[in-house]
Amino acid sequence: MAKKIRFKPIHIVTLVIIGVIFLPGYIKFMQLKFRNMRLESEITRLEKENLKLYKEKKKLEEDINYVEQVARESMGVTKKNEIPIRIEK
Repeated sequence: MAKKIRFKPIHIVTLVIIGVIFLPGYIKFMQLKFRNMRLESEITRLEKENLKLYKEKKKLEEDINYVEQVARESMGVTKKNEIPIRIEK
């Protein structure tokens, strides 16, 4: 026959007190852990974007043909005696 476990009132009070003391801290810990995961993800994304922008900057500093391509595409710059043609999408 299985023996019944009985809790004395002092045990119940002790558990409630421990819960009241540690539960808010545990909740705060979990919130901070979740926030930390989001921030680490954001840092990774920003590092990738930063690397992409660094490569773009380097290319603009070193490759005159790339500078010309960007100027033509983004600002509509043309060479002398060229006629720009815009195609609407």
